[in-house]
Amino acid sequence: MPMDVDELKNVIVEKAQKSPKPQLYIKDFYKCDPETKPRVMKNICNELVREQRLMFWSSGSTTMYGVPERIKNEEG
Repeated sequence: MPMDVDELKNVIVEKAQKSPKPQLYIKDFYKCDPETKPRVMKNICNELVREQRLMFWSSGSTTMYGVPERIKNEEG
């Protein structure tokens, strides 16, 4: 059974904060709960962006996710 949405959001943000890389692909979050379908995971990550707990980062060809503080520190 997939995780509760709020619990999954917290696990995703925690993974983004503790990851050695400041930006993560959506597929990196699939491991947070293997039972959650990829489309649902993407919707949850996009909701976290709207809540400003994550933000998008683009390399020009690929869109990734990251914690706003880490991305700003990396770029600044």
